[in-house]
Amino acid sequence: METADLAAGRGALGVGLVVAGIVVLALLIGMFLLGSRKVRDNDSRRPRPDEQPRMPEGGPVREVREHREPEAMPRTDERLTPHELKDHGNAGTRTGAAEGRPRWDDGGSGGFGSGGPGAH
Repeated sequence: METADLAAGRGALGVGLVVAGIVVLALLIGMFLLGSRKVRDNDSRRPRPDEQPRMPEGGPVREVREHREPEAMPRTDERLTPHELKDHGNAGTRTGAAEGRPRWDDGGSGGFGSGGPGAH
């Protein structure tokens, strides 16, 4: 009779473990849903259509291409530390002379070291 009682106890233990696993799984899913809802509630709201960015009055902003040259370093006999320089050592720049960007020749392929005759 003792073996029958042990078998019945093991079955109840197995059912208890399955039920405990289902409870833990339900708690994890519930915590995930609650956490994702809290995150969504704390996010800033989406902007309305009238709050969307607008194009400037003068149209789209264009890229400005210019050649910048560094400011000259002062010539002294002693070494200068950054705090003794203008703007505390932050190198300033100014607009340089207008120089065209280097371009490939019209008849060339542009391939460096290709050895070929290029485009004809």
